[in-house]
Amino acid sequence: MINLALPLAILLKNPDGSEMSMMDLFHAGKEIMWPILLLSFIGITVVVERILFIIRENGTREAEVVEKMLENVEKRDIEGALAIGKKSKDYIARILVYTLTNKEYSLSNAFVRASSQELGRFSQGMATLDTVITAAPMLGLLGTVTGMMKTFGALGGGNLAAASGAITGGVAEALIATACGLLIAIMALLPYNYLNARIEQAKQEVGDASHALEILLKKGETNAPFGGR
Repeated sequence: MINLALPLAILLKNPDGSEMSMMDLFHAGKEIMWPILLLSFIGITVVVERILFIIRENGTREAEVVEKMLENVEKRDIEGALAIGKKSKDYIARILVYTLTNKEYSLSNAFVRASSQELGRFSQGMATLDTVITAAPMLGLLGTVTGMMKTFGALGGGNLAAASGAITGGVAEALIATACGLLIAIMALLPYNYLNARIEQAKQEVGDASHALEILLKKGETNAPFGGR
């Protein structure tokens, strides 16, 4: 009669006693490992693309250009502000350029439209990454269920000594699938939180620019009768 309380170190060894390689672990995890592998590739692709996007946006950030644009708005030099902003690749500058270009029609709507387009670029891929984080442990749990079903099926045969390989394989399948699903979810959660924090930072920067622009335009309108030409 076999000892069912086998340690994990034994369960995750090859029949010849050697340590399992990554490929051995993949095969031991059975069919459920394929969707888990697909999720991992999707998660890695999204994370790499988003990190490159953040690096690119940080590289084109020009806070001094935004300040100069606002200074020109305060001086009621809208054309000067537009001339400065059109030369910049800063996303805040692009928002201000679009807003000032269409301010005669609707300042608030122009700003909302431009900011929504820019912030939408920051949110791309986040829903996919969220799906990976949610689905990976669920697939791991599904692998646990199927692995334990195989184990109990082997136990029901009566001859435990003959079924020892099936029992060990079912338990190993359950453990490997669960571990891989949780690992993918945890590894995706870290960049997901960072990217969410970066989106919130972008929203704050856009909101600050919106408030500053509105204040300066109102200030210019209030001082218009007294402003020099």
